[in-house]
Amino acid sequence: MRLRALLETDALGLRLLGGEDELDRTVRGVMTTDLRDPSRYLTGGELVLTGLAWRRDAEDSEPFVRILAGAGVAGLAAGEAELGAIPDDLVLACSRHRLPLFAVNESVAFATITEHVVRQVSGERAGDLAAVVDRHRRLMTSGPAGGGPEVVLDLLGSDLDLRAWVLSPTGRQIAGAGDALTPAVGAALAAEHLGSTRTGRRGPHRATVEGVTYSLFPIRNNGRGAAPAARDVRETVLSDWLLAVEADASDWPAARLDLLQGVTQLIAVERDRRDAARTVRRRLAQEVLELVQTGAAPAEIAARLRVAAPVLLPGLGTAPHWQVVVARVDWERALGAEIEGGPVAQSLLEEILVDPAVVGPESSDRIAVAHAGDEAIALVPLPAVTPEGAEGGLHADALLAAVRTPLSAGLADDGRLTLGVSAAVHSAEGLRGALEEARHARRVAAARPGRVCAAGHHELASHVLLLPFVPDDVRRAFTARLLDPLRDYDRRHRAELIPTLEAFLDCDGSWTRCATRLHLHVNTLRYRVGRIEQLTARDLSRLEDKLDFFLALRMS
Repeated sequence: MRLRALLETDALGLRLLGGEDELDRTVRGVMTTDLRDPSRYLTGGELVLTGLAWRRDAEDSEPFVRILAGAGVAGLAAGEAELGAIPDDLVLACSRHRLPLFAVNESVAFATITEHVVRQVSGERAGDLAAVVDRHRRLMTSGPAGGGPEVVLDLLGSDLDLRAWVLSPTGRQIAGAGDALTPAVGAALAAEHLGSTRTGRRGPHRATVEGVTYSLFPIRNNGRGAAPAARDVRETVLSDWLLAVEADASDWPAARLDLLQGVTQLIAVERDRRDAARTVRRRLAQEVLELVQTGAAPAEIAARLRVAAPVLLPGLGTAPHWQVVVARVDWERALGAEIEGGPVAQSLLEEILVDPAVVGPESSDRIAVAHAGDEAIALVPLPAVTPEGAEGGLHADALLAAVRTPLSAGLADDGRLTLGVSAAVHSAEGLRGALEEARHARRVAAARPGRVCAAGHHELASHVLLLPFVPDDVRRAFTARLLDPLRDYDRRHRAELIPTLEAFLDCDGSWTRCATRLHLHVNTLRYRVGRIEQLTARDLSRLEDKLDFFLALRMS
């Protein structure tokens, strides 16, 4: 189709702001983005849709338009929903680069334009697959007639003889045509996809698993309902879906590749709609978390839990037990801009808490995850009371067993995921302790080697279970009084007093074992311990002073 045809479609709400002489350009696809530099996702001929979230001031327009023109896009359509009138600096930049510019009326959704362009382009290039796009409305309907992504995948199979599956970033199957992939194959494909994405390679990615070749197409959620535009691929790599097609796309003609890219855009629209449905559960979790952290009365927390329970577990007659799961994603280097870890961990935890053997998105409808700072915190209902003596609920190791391989590929060599799981609590009074318990367990996991680590409440010693009931200001004052003098001394002299103290206590005060562990002469160890005692006015031969140091290190 040509750009001119878009202006002739009143339902699209497009108004031409410049580039009238270029309206005979051919449109080969459509892409929605608010990235400052979307070049890695452009192949040429696209109509680019943007909400202008990338624009901070007038100087941003010129480099953005230069990138689009250099990639050979057909035109740019900017939404009026966020800023109102399209800025003059963008109009001038498009004029300089001879890039047609359209304004999109705020009443028109980008999904409407995407659907129209994909339907027209796909119809022109692949008449045998016109039904795929024509039936896009079935993908979008929420009533009994709606088929979701399965409709598109079924038609790919019937019209092009392509078997395809939509997978989560951990490899869990969201949708598929025909036989389901095994969890092991799904995890392997997700690992290949995440690893390739982290290296900066453009999709589709080719992967061979158990002797079968697949092509992996990223499904990126850049629509209006998506999170703010990513500044770094690591902000989205652990949350994007992917389309796995059982074929080698390396020798496909451009028309067929464009068609599959169009299919991923249709699925991304559905992903956007389903993500929007999570906002209620996230808000419930956020409200409960804020009440717990601010020390609200148990009755007030219990009231919020009564609201949350029917949403998370419809039809449940009695109040469930609850578990708390805390997750954190840390990156070793930020490449010029700090990555906000909370939303990344939130999206990832929502996926991890779904049984990997369950097909489809419905299981995630019973998970409420909030985020505070760099942490994601899940409130997990346990509907059934387990028999006396049996262990129920979530277990830390089991949560990560199926997802460790793909997530390690996505984290690459500069990311870490740590996760902690609390014991089950039966009432609102226990939630604050459960939250602190999960946080302590996550710190235990963080002390372990590896990119993906978890720890549960079973691994916490009895003294750790008491720490949540000590006020935060008391804990901070206690640890500062004992450890700050040692940290200051280590900072000035690189004396490693803190590691020495930890090893000495871990060796039960044995000079020989501790010296061997640290590869030190015993006299050197005695000098360091003497310095610790001198700086803190404590005596490490006394049990009570050893215990104080032990607790201070655990609380720090």
